[in-house]
Amino acid sequence: MKKLITFVLLLAWSMVNGQWSMAQIGTWKAYMAYSDIQEIQKAGDELFVMASNDLYQYNLNDQSIYTYDKTNGLSDTDIRHIKWCPEAKRLIVVYQNSNIDLVDTDGNVINISDLYLKAITGDKTVSSIRIDDVYAYLICGFGIVKVNMERAEITGSYTPNHPEYPTNLPAEDNGDYDTYIETVKTLNPGGPKYNRFGFIRSDYQNLYCVNGIMEQKACIQVLNSSNEWTIYNTDIEDQIGHRFVGLTGIDVNPLDTSTVIVSGQTGVYVFKDGKFIKEYTNDNSLLQTAKTVSKNNKNYVIVSDGVFDDRGNYWCVNSVSPSTSLLELTNSGEWVSHHSNDLMLSTGWSMDDMRSMFFSADGSLWFTNNYFRTPALIKYNTTTDGFYIYNNFINQDNTPLAVNAVHCAREDKENNIWVGTNTGLLVLEKSTIDSGLDNFIQVKVPRNDGTDYADYLLGNLNITCIAIDGGNRKWIGTQGNGVYMISADNMEQVHHFTKENSPLLSDDILSLTINNKTGEVFFGTEYGLCSYISDAIEPAESMDNNDDVYAYPNPVDFNNYSGLITVTGLTYNADVKITNAAGFLIAEGRSNGGLFTWDGKDKKGNRVASGVYSVITATQDGKKGTVCKIAVIK
Repeated sequence: MKKLITFVLLLAWSMVNGQWSMAQIGTWKAYMAYSDIQEIQKAGDELFVMASNDLYQYNLNDQSIYTYDKTNGLSDTDIRHIKWCPEAKRLIVVYQNSNIDLVDTDGNVINISDLYLKAITGDKTVSSIRIDDVYAYLICGFGIVKVNMERAEITGSYTPNHPEYPTNLPAEDNGDYDTYIETVKTLNPGGPKYNRFGFIRSDYQNLYCVNGIMEQKACIQVLNSSNEWTIYNTDIEDQIGHRFVGLTGIDVNPLDTSTVIVSGQTGVYVFKDGKFIKEYTNDNSLLQTAKTVSKNNKNYVIVSDGVFDDRGNYWCVNSVSPSTSLLELTNSGEWVSHHSNDLMLSTGWSMDDMRSMFFSADGSLWFTNNYFRTPALIKYNTTTDGFYIYNNFINQDNTPLAVNAVHCAREDKENNIWVGTNTGLLVLEKSTIDSGLDNFIQVKVPRNDGTDYADYLLGNLNITCIAIDGGNRKWIGTQGNGVYMISADNMEQVHHFTKENSPLLSDDILSLTINNKTGEVFFGTEYGLCSYISDAIEPAESMDNNDDVYAYPNPVDFNNYSGLITVTGLTYNADVKITNAAGFLIAEGRSNGGLFTWDGKDKKGNRVASGVYSVITATQDGKKGTVCKIAVIK
């Protein structure tokens, strides 16, 4: 009875203090689009809808909607066809890569990967599906594949010259689509409008997204803290008199978060409260048309990226321009040129693809040139108006590196600059930044195999994007190898997420950003957006306020919960100790940024007994912090 009373009291306390609905560390979420209705299949009282190459289910009786993705059962992404089998009472889902899932109306999913994994010389792409009894016949480029949907197995495959090649399959039936399309048009399964997330940026409240590819129709999507999407109206070509395509950069004004500026192939655009306000192009600003096209062509005023400083001034780069490069739009609306001949090429125009802009802690502006002609990392001193171009890529062993693209750069918590290239991960250490030398470091990780050998950290991988979390750990996106998370000391590969071993939507990562208030790490791909709740957030400046340091879930009922217990509101690298009611030390460690996690076990690895445990904190220099309580029910 005493245990029950303790649980109820602490439950009420945690709900009153708003510490109840925090996302569990280690969980995944997908943010899929369902806007473009492609196929509909009726399954009793349910409708399965394939939309934007994704899947959801609608109940005709209670009007409920259930969305499917890789985080809740599906095996893959980019669905191409669905078909319901009444006899087997299952839906067959076929993906672009010929992977197959079977789904029933209760949401159970069975994967059949044989066709996907099978190495054959012909084209495995499935163009359509026919159903006969419990069998699904997949019409492929090389022939027909027969799937027994009741037994969940492939039972045969036939090329056109096979003696048993099916020739009497019924015609494709689109009756369900015709019958229910008007109903489905009224549904709102949520999610963004488009699945391509080429560039994303996060502040503590919102996630700002553009599709990030030249020539593609402009798309601006914003996700707020309530998981609601705002899709900006980008049908403005009649207003501006030219194409609106190829958005590759987006940022929000820190002094007025209702104002968002996007940039890309055709200039700079200001949106306020989600509505288009103003365009800056070659006739009303210092921006210039690319020298490689006809003069004054507004379809190619290339602004590859742009970023706000903390005073509300917007800085951007004008690529392939005849006589501009770095520009500033002040918060008073004036354009200022910071052009330098250092950014001009022998071709007679500015660097081809300047991007990945950010301000470092000392106020310097950094960006890269992501092009084979002159791959480079650029530092601009906003005080002296001076540039330094890092374009001599030699590591600490005096080994020249075959760099032909500098995709990205970011500053870590120790003020080192991390650089992602086509040939691996480089570091420009703080102590050498102003030395006048291109002293790039490739971090060496000891093999710990009894030898003195070491390997370059992520050597030879194509690094596409970098983000630094609150614990100074490095999240590294790659082309073809998924995502890596590297420890703060750079010596340990903590995570390596791939499409095969996790709900990651693709191994080709286009963009990556972190909400350092929640620890949610977002991964942008051409197949959609997904995220992972990490165990690090931005650290607090102090631990003087008892209300700011708390644990969740709290209370912890180990009869129904087996995850981590999280203590939040901590300072950087804080010392944390867990003690029992008698004052004995149960567990201890250091925070990751502002978070500390406890597995609910003592130093011997045993689950702790029921009771109230104290969390005692101190800053990394030994100053005492606050104490919070955790109630454990077992």
